[in-house]
Amino acid sequence: MIRHTVAFRLHHAPGSGEEADFLAAARALGDIPGVEAFEQLRQTSAKNGFTFGLSMELADRAAYDAYDAHPVHRAFVAERWVPEVAEFLEIDYEPLA
Repeated sequence: MIRHTVAFRLHHAPGSGEEADFLAAARALGDIPGVEAFEQLRQTSAKNGFTFGLSMELADRAAYDAYDAHPVHRAFVAERWVPEVAEFLEIDYEPLA
């Protein structure tokens, strides 16, 4: 299993329609085949400047690669992520034995 996570901050004003629209569009990532346990998260710690997080599980490397290459994911990254995300940190985890 691979847990794919990303913490991010948007260019949009907090509570704005643009922010809500971005988050609504991001929910479609959870419908990509192979994605399990998809979550949208709001940052609560004052220890970093990120506002939101996305987390999902993928069964294995093949599922991860299929997700990464999926047209819905590629379009979201190109059309929404790149122009609207101000800063992010991506971390992918695999369980230790």
